[in-house]
Amino acid sequence: MNRREKTLRWSFFIIGLVILGLGISLTIKGQQLGIGPWDVLHVGLFQQLGLTVGTWAILVGALIIALTVVVTKKPPRIGAILNMLLIGVFIDFFNWLIPEPQSLIGAIVILLAGIVVMGYGVGIYVSADLGEGPRDTIMMMIVRRTGWNLSKVRRSIEIVALIIGWLLGGPVGIGTILIAFFTGTIVNLSLPQSRIALQKLLTKEAKTAAHHA
Repeated sequence: MNRREKTLRWSFFIIGLVILGLGISLTIKGQQLGIGPWDVLHVGLFQQLGLTVGTWAILVGALIIALTVVVTKKPPRIGAILNMLLIGVFIDFFNWLIPEPQSLIGAIVILLAGIVVMGYGVGIYVSADLGEGPRDTIMMMIVRRTGWNLSKVRRSIEIVALIIGWLLGGPVGIGTILIAFFTGTIVNLSLPQSRIALQKLLTKEAKTAAHHA
């Protein structure tokens, strides 16, 4: 991998994480309708034990990475570790930056926007192939080993997180169901789109480099 390819891949990775963090924060801001399964867990832990939602996202991610290493007997990729650390920071930043919706319509709009943004964030950063985040590492590991549909695998994992978060008192509602069922569908669209876009950029860069050689 040459320097230009590394730059493009890392750009996709970081941009994807920023977009993902924004999407998660948007869904959290619409929490009167319920939030995403993983965030039900993070908010439930926050309500029970303090710290911040982003901090719990980091701590839960660290635990998942440790379990994945035990199962696969392989060290985590640098991208997985950076994802674990950065996504919590971005969630807390956007939670601070974005105002609370003042109406039910506002909450619905911000929730639906969050689902789309979150799905595209996952697709963009995963397409960089620098290592999925802790939660997506489990998802992609199961998909690769079984050949099962990505959406179904994602939903199954999120249901487990949802149940634990609900038991901890995290906010569950119709929005939770929408996020659980439609984020995976959007990732199914965004991931191939992002891979094609990245490949086109890599091909263009290669042609430019060859022309100047």
